[in-house]
Amino acid sequence: MGQPLLTALVDDAAVFPPGSAALDDAVPAHTGHRESWYAQLIGPLLIPVDDRDAFRALAPPGTGVGLVGAPAAIEAAVDDLPAGTRQIESPVAKRGEDPRPGIERLAALMRKREEPWQWYFEVPLAWGLMSALDTVAALRAEGLPAAAKFRTGGLAAELFPTPVELAAVICACRDRDLPFKLTAGLHHAVRHTDAETGLVHHGFLNILVAVLHAADGAEPADLAAVLAATDAYPLADHARAALARERPLWVGFGSCSVQDPVTDLTALGLLDRPRPTPPASAS
Repeated sequence: MGQPLLTALVDDAAVFPPGSAALDDAVPAHTGHRESWYAQLIGPLLIPVDDRDAFRALAPPGTGVGLVGAPAAIEAAVDDLPAGTRQIESPVAKRGEDPRPGIERLAALMRKREEPWQWYFEVPLAWGLMSALDTVAALRAEGLPAAAKFRTGGLAAELFPTPVELAAVICACRDRDLPFKLTAGLHHAVRHTDAETGLVHHGFLNILVAVLHAADGAEPADLAAVLAATDAYPLADHARAALARERPLWVGFGSCSVQDPVTDLTALGLLDRPRPTPPASAS
């Protein structure tokens, strides 16, 4: 693929809702993704930390995996993680709770580990957010592989941040030199309204273009306009011009259906599917 902007943009979250694939289906499917023409787009397979033994029994050696679980579950499992572990993701608080105690609980584990796992602290986009980002940024300054994670959707409208809210959080991470990843609601490239639920979903291409602007110094109002856009082609044109650029700030997102972003990016001309080699003519 040779496009740094899109490299490892999509983690395979097939076992999580709304996809909810069985692990014995998700593991071979993930292997297929990793062997496909779009393999460079795909990050690790994400699984609940409590499913690590089943993953070991099913996965080929070296399969990259991200473990997701509450701080207590991570504490219980941290000495027994699969060899292919790339990252650990944990929600550190519920909405309305102070995220800092959960962050510090996991930070204590990080300080005891030598493995270079990336740790993502899922922080609610609610009270205590900026203080939590300061805490995670301080861990990075300490030399620990800490980053932030935010939810951009769910089963209720209040779980979808507005373009203004998401723009503010992107700029807050930019200002702290803090990488972040996203989860939930990013099913398609461009902002749209779901026909079944009526909920307005963010587009992952909108976010990609917004982080490019943020890295170039744009203000939250500028990013909010990009995040609210519904015309795919100006967004695709901006991304196409930056395909050779390393993706700034945004680590990527988890998708319960890897084929959705592959389909959208291909349709917009941002992913080129190789043409089959014609058979050699008989002499």
